[in-house]
Parts: sequence; C-alpha cells; structure tokens
Amino acid sequence: MIPVVQRLRRNTELGLILLGAVVTAGLYTLASLGTTANLPVNIGPFLGVVLALLAGAHVATRRLAPASDGVLLPLAGLLNGLGYVWIARLDPDLAALQAVWTAVGITAYVVTLVLVPKARDLDRYRYTFMLVGIALLLLPLVPGIGKTVNGARIWLQLGPLSFQPGEFAKIVLAVFFASYLVEKRELLGMAGNRLGPVMLPELRHFGPVLLAWGASLLVMISERDLGSSLLFFALFVVMLWVATERLSYLLVGGLLFAGGALAAATAFDHVRQRVDIWLDPWAAATDQGFQLVQATFALAWGGIAGTGPGLGNPDRIPLVETDFIFAAIGEELGLLGSAAVLVTFLLLVGTGLRIAIAAQAPFNKLLAAGLTAILGIQAFIIIGGVIRVVPLTGITLPFVSYGGSSLVANYVLLALLIRISADNAESELEAR
Repeated sequence: MIPVVQRLRRNTELGLILLGAVVTAGLYTLASLGTTANLPVNIGPFLGVVLALLAGAHVATRRLAPASDGVLLPLAGLLNGLGYVWIARLDPDLAALQAVWTAVGITAYVVTLVLVPKARDLDRYRYTFMLVGIALLLLPLVPGIGKTVNGARIWLQLGPLSFQPGEFAKIVLAVFFASYLVEKRELLGMAGNRLGPVMLPELRHFGPVLLAWGASLLVMISERDLGSSLLFFALFVVMLWVATERLSYLLVGGLLFAGGALAAATAFDHVRQRVDIWLDPWAAATDQGFQLVQATFALAWGGIAGTGPGLGNPDRIPLVETDFIFAAIGEELGLLGSAAVLVTFLLLVGTGLRIAIAAQAPFNKLLAAGLTAILGIQAFIIIGGVIRVVPLTGITLPFVSYGGSSLVANYVLLALLIRISADNAESELEAR
C-alpha cells in the first residue's frame, strides 16, 4: 500500500512540475513577444533547462525522500520560474545570473536531502546552530568583509563573491529555536500570574522573548536592516506560541514589537524615513518615495487583467528585480495574476502547516512550523510593503525576487520541509 502511495505522490509531483514548466515557458514566450514582437529564439533551450533543473530535483526527491509531500517542489518551481521570466524581461544579464543561482539552489536542495536523512538528527547540534546563527548575523559587521548596500550593512564581500549571510541565519536559528523550545516548552507554558482574563507565565520565563527582542533591535540598529529584524523576532514569537499554545506570548511579543518600533522610529532616521514614506509617499514622490509611488502607479495601470507580459513599464521602478518584482508582475498580469501569486504562496504555506500538524515528533512539528513561518512572514512583509499595508523593508520575495543568497537558502529550507514530510510518512507507517 505504502509504495503505491509513494509512487502516486511522485507521479503527481512530476505532472505538476511539467505543468509549471509549460506555464513558465508560455509566459516567457509572451513576455518576449510583448517586448520585441518576436518569438524568443532560445525558447527550446530555455524550456529544456527549466525541465532539467526541476527534473533533477524531482529525481533526487524520488530517490531520497520518496514518501514526502508532492506539492511543495512544484509550487516552489512555479514561483522560481515566474520570477525568472520577469527578471529576464527586465535585465537579461541578471537573468543569466539567476539561472546560475537556481542551479546552485537545486544542488543545495539535493545536498540537504543527502546530509539530513532524518530531520530530528539536527536536534543534537542545538548550540552549534545557535553559534553559527549568531555568527552569520554578525559577520556583516566585521571590517573588511562587511559591505553596505543601499544603506543596509547585510552583505559579505569575499573577492568577487558577495552574499547575505542573514538568509542562511534564519534557517539555522529556526533549527535552534525548535530544539530549545522543545526542551523548555513545559516551563515556558506554566502560568503563574493573571492579568485580567489572561493567564501569564512567570516573569522569568519571558527572558527568551526579551533576548530575541534585544537581538532583533541590535540587527536593526547596527545593520540598518528593518526587514530581517522584524522577521527574526516574528519567527521566534510564532514558534514560542506554537510550542506553548499560550496567547500571552503573542500579546507580549506584540507589545514589545510596538514599543521597539515606536522607539526606533523616534530615535533612528532610517526607520523614521521608512514610516514617513509608508504613511505619505507622495510627499517625497521625487525623492525617497519615488520607488513606492511608481510601484503604486504600476499596480494601478495593471487593472484587472494587466497590460500583458512585456507590455508594461515596470522598469520605471528602481530595483524592481529585487524589492518590487511583485509590482512588475501586478502591472503586466493585473489583479488576476497578482492573486494567482498570492494563492501560490498560500498553498505553499498551507502545505507547510499541514506538514507541521502531521508531525509526531515535537522537534519536527516546531521546525516545520518555523520554516513555514519564514516563508509566510517574508512574503507578507515584502508584498505588504509594495501595496502599502506595512512599511517597506528591503527583503526578497521567496523564490521570485532576484538574489542568489535568498534563492539558495530557500531551496535548503524547502528540502528540510520535504525531509520532515517524509519522516511523517515513515512515522505513520511504523504506527500501523
């Protein structure tokens, strides 16, 4: 029975990958027609490369995690392909680099499946992951190798290679948080005080929350990276809530976030500037608000069905390939295309949460929830920033935006979710 289920999952995965490749190739063709009015001469090789990369990941999954979920990889591949189409439409040179990073990312996906035969094996290296995560966060501050780009000191420059260590720190710290919270969840879940209708744990148990809060503020202040600061703190609070099932941690985390955000907006110019632009980008439409104003115009021009692939003008938006690729997609695919991207992310997050719910081992459950939270929170922060739901922060849209560090890290994250889903299937088999 189980081999039949495994085969069905893998065949479903393969079919969805083929469908995603066809959609990607179709959009690539339409974007080329809209830009140059000619069929792309490299459509054959392009489709072949897309299929070869995703087929390689599929074969690795079939061999190394045959019982794993069959939806995650096709969803990630579709987002990756969609992002590549718009990067190629905007900057062919960046598209060539993105293709290389996609190959590196899928290689990292396969290597992760090989090196992590069981997700719970990671639990044994808790403090190693903690030290590695802290080191990755602080490396951009090291003189000589740390590099400031667009005002944020989040890059490492090693010869011709530059990357963002924080992209990998989020995964490493998620592993540490999961391991730590599994051990401490009973203590952290004990109620000792009452505040109105809410039962609160004893004050000393809020230490981890305060520590995570302080670390996130340190990242924001020293590296001027508002997005990563928000992501790390939200990740820890969400995992703490999942581990203890206590609403009080969410409430305290929200209050700490509000207090820290207010203090940062008052004390630091770069944070206050982001908030001012969020509230009224038109006041600085020719200066700091230009990027957000142009993104707003792009989404408005897109309307319901969009201008059509290759027929819009998203290149008016500075850094559109990274921070504002969702605006480019929204302009040329309209509300319908933007909604399709959102639904894809919802399916990705929903699948990750389903894997977390199905996990029997507490460590696996927390790790799956944390990894899924990374994808969901990151997508919310950047899409929310583009449509002015939240202040804009300089992070990438997972699998879609241009960025080698982000793409490779997200494929590693995907491999860990795949591994946890395979462990779930094996646990279910053993329980029968």
